[in-house]
Amino acid sequence: MGIFEGFRRWLDGEEAAGESGPPKPRSKWEDFMVAIAREVEAVMQREMFTPPGGPTYIPREYVVFLSADDDAEWQGEKREGLERGLHYVLGKRATELAGATEFQTKSFTIELRTDPTLEKGQFRVQPVWDAHADRTMVKPRRKPAAADVPTVPSAPAPEPADDDSTIVRPRTKAAPAAVALFSVAVDRNVEGPATPPDIREFFTPRITIGRGSKQMTVDLRLEGDLEVSRHHATLELQGEQFLVTCEGLNSIFVDSTEVLTGETAVVRPGQRVAICSYFLTPHGAMVETVVANEPV
Repeated sequence: MGIFEGFRRWLDGEEAAGESGPPKPRSKWEDFMVAIAREVEAVMQREMFTPPGGPTYIPREYVVFLSADDDAEWQGEKREGLERGLHYVLGKRATELAGATEFQTKSFTIELRTDPTLEKGQFRVQPVWDAHADRTMVKPRRKPAAADVPTVPSAPAPEPADDDSTIVRPRTKAAPAAVALFSVAVDRNVEGPATPPDIREFFTPRITIGRGSKQMTVDLRLEGDLEVSRHHATLELQGEQFLVTCEGLNSIFVDSTEVLTGETAVVRPGQRVAICSYFLTPHGAMVETVVANEPV
């Protein structure tokens, strides 16, 4: 029996009987790995394509999301064994599926992550073609040093017309500071220590929201969650309320109301918009009115 036939039977749940007797039953850990391998194989086969006259392409990365309970059980060397085992059997399966066709994708990776919405025993697989899109980090803006602040050259003083004239310089009006139209408080439902509030201000009435990529820029970037589409939603200020439109593959929620792809919902200031593992709370601008004292 060849290596592919043996692998095929193992992945299908059929352990080939050896000369010593009946097959050895698999442990629950091996059954769990086989179940994940089958799902990744299905995703690989669905995503795999071979253009006319060209090599075969498969996604470069497969992210396996586990429940919090299963993630806690697969730690240390056990987790490393699961990742290496999945990589080995799926490498064999990819070669078998491609047949004699050459592979353009020379290597791929298996990564385990946690999805708190899954129950024990559940998992899901997400392919990633652009393996670097979700790793783009936005560094905090550095406060410019004094040497970095551009200086405005002062206008040369005009020469006096004569000794008796008084030179009156025109008063310069300070440019009004830009006022944000609204702000959005950003929070994320992940385990770990509490982080300070992330408040982002915006100066245009309409913004785009999503994970973004090298080719796609969004105004409010939500990184680290592959369920967030590169362009997942738009948020628009209209009067004293907002309109949010879902444009991603996964639906969003305004409080407990689900907003499906292509739908638009009203968001009042202070309401929470859930986009996958992120929670966004928009607020209108706080305008302070100053009343001058009347002269007596």
